[in-house]
Amino acid sequence: MMQSLEGIKVLEMGSLIAGPFAGRLMAENGADVIKVEPPKKGDPLRDWRHVYEGTSLWWRLQSRNKKSITVDLKSEEGQEIIKSLIKECDILIENFRPGTLEKWNLSYEEVSAINPGLIMVRVSGYGQTGPYRDKPGFGSVGESMGGLRHLTGYPDQAPTRVGVSLGDSVAAMYAVIGAMMAIYHRDVKGAGKGQVIDVALYEAVFSLLEGALPEFDKVGAVRERTGTSLPGIAPSNTYECSDGKYIVIGGNGDAIFKRLMDVVGRPELGEDERYQSNSGRAADADFLDEVIEAWTKTVDFETALAKLDEARVPAGPIYSIEDIVKDPHYLSREMIQNFQLGEGETLKVPGVVPKMSETPGETKWLGPELGQHTDEVMKDWLTYDEEKIAALKAQGII
Repeated sequence: MMQSLEGIKVLEMGSLIAGPFAGRLMAENGADVIKVEPPKKGDPLRDWRHVYEGTSLWWRLQSRNKKSITVDLKSEEGQEIIKSLIKECDILIENFRPGTLEKWNLSYEEVSAINPGLIMVRVSGYGQTGPYRDKPGFGSVGESMGGLRHLTGYPDQAPTRVGVSLGDSVAAMYAVIGAMMAIYHRDVKGAGKGQVIDVALYEAVFSLLEGALPEFDKVGAVRERTGTSLPGIAPSNTYECSDGKYIVIGGNGDAIFKRLMDVVGRPELGEDERYQSNSGRAADADFLDEVIEAWTKTVDFETALAKLDEARVPAGPIYSIEDIVKDPHYLSREMIQNFQLGEGETLKVPGVVPKMSETPGETKWLGPELGQHTDEVMKDWLTYDEEKIAALKAQGII
């Protein structure tokens, strides 16, 4: 079955998370993604977190379906190889500090002269312009300056972080969205020309802040940390059950709230005029949370979930990865997949998101060894002969 990005050629330059995650999303959906790594060392992600038989398990997922080549980008010969590859590409992804590609003679002006249709996706901490452009920026700083960490945690404690690289991942998604819009403009609308997609980590995070800016502008509201509750939307919180487990309940729809009050044995609150709309419930959110938890503490988690499901009230558990791999819904949706890792070994990897009926994404292979595809790409994309490839290797260029 054909995949949605089949035929699109992508050159991925950069390392770690944001740029490579964008490349992963494209590779999962059929794009031919060539990952460029420095000789000998490779992407630092190869050594991050849990390493199994010499390679990070995260790397195996992050680089699935990609081909790895090694090129010394600091050398003139390496830069010429990249320029030759760019002639064949639709998209170039990079997440170096602004100015790095220019230093390597690979600015957009230079590469677009080689390939006018090239779409250059640039992911950085602060963007390609502005007073902070030259500062190093990681996802952690983007989450902080983008306003997310100010809202994460409890009001009486220091701001905390989400346990994954959320800022990098959101920026990567914007990078892919921008690239797809640029492809549409170039090919479907017939512009025929590429463009630069400038994604800043802090801006990607900032875009998630819902109505925080207009609320501050007009009524001076500054949203603060509220722990497990959702400010201004009620009831929506995490509640403890009699067995010590926690259940997340979203009873903030008008009709849903009435059904929730029936379940917890307080139907009169569901009919109370004060609570017929979200604004009234939000004004009394603490009281409503007390009412709900007074009920959840009388039943165990499974009983609470069964009763809420029966009443069509959104509710669910707080899963660890151990819980996820056993869940029948995850399994039925093929979100937990076993893929061949080595001789007689498999590795569990997530299924591809989103699910597409006609052009579904898939895992074709796991993250490759360093430079595994260098010879193949040099021969197939650049028609280099074995003698030239051997000479480049001898010089340490590839």
